[in-house]
Amino acid sequence: MGKIFGMGPSPHIRTSSTVTKVMFDVILSLVPALGVAFYVFGVKALIVTGFSVIVCMATEFVCQKIMKQEVTICDGSAILTGILFAFVIPPNMSLIYVGIGCFVSILLGKMVFGGLGHNIFNPALVGRAFVQASWPVAMTTFVYDGKAGATVLGTLKVGQPIGEALIRSGDSYLQAFLGNMGGSLGETSALAILFGGIYLIYKKHIDWKVPFIMIGTVFVLTKLMGYDPIQQILSGGLFLGAFYMATDMVTSPFTAKGRIIFAFALGVLIAVIRVKGGYPEGTAYAILIMNGFVPLINKYLIPKKFGAVK
Repeated sequence: MGKIFGMGPSPHIRTSSTVTKVMFDVILSLVPALGVAFYVFGVKALIVTGFSVIVCMATEFVCQKIMKQEVTICDGSAILTGILFAFVIPPNMSLIYVGIGCFVSILLGKMVFGGLGHNIFNPALVGRAFVQASWPVAMTTFVYDGKAGATVLGTLKVGQPIGEALIRSGDSYLQAFLGNMGGSLGETSALAILFGGIYLIYKKHIDWKVPFIMIGTVFVLTKLMGYDPIQQILSGGLFLGAFYMATDMVTSPFTAKGRIIFAFALGVLIAVIRVKGGYPEGTAYAILIMNGFVPLINKYLIPKKFGAVK
């Protein structure tokens, strides 16, 4: 009996997963989306993404040196932040704005909280929100196939036909699913994001219920509000936000029940912002708002300790 109940020092549950392995798995899963971005927007997509990664890594290096922390820019977290920030901005954005947004993502979205694992909000979305507030025209100027204009969501918002949006002619659902349309650099192809998301689910890095509930909620609510639900879920940053930002291990609830509530609330906020708000896209702001509620969700849904009684 002594051998059965014998227990050594913690940790008692061990795994081969490390921060670096998880980060580079996520980066690998984003390769299809980057490939589609290169196909749709050309070499500019690679330039913006590469520049974004470099600025994020440099900012984190300087911050860790100033804060006298161990330099960990090779663990993949800064690289991932750079890629995700690049994915949520127009590919034609000035590199000056890109650099400022990346600097804010790392400094205000991550390092002021103490670094990786301590941040409350998704760093890439903090940078995006800052750029959106500071240079709204640059964030809403989209170019596709040499033409400038509104995205599918922007066109739907003002009640215009899809044909007036930046989308390749043909079946609009198919083109939106494949990513043949204007928009933010890495958000356009729902198919590419879906491939990456399935890989992350297979690797057990994310909870499949979060993107499923989040996307499903947007589909149902926009349908009830009289909008085309298929275009709503295939356009904008819903898929990227659902698979890569709402599932962030640091800024999402740590209990299964908490993640379900979190995902449902995200879907409601996105649908309401898109339909009733002044801006046609609401994924980024919805995630940032719900990030602020995560500590509260964790507090009230913390699991009971093993063997504890009320």
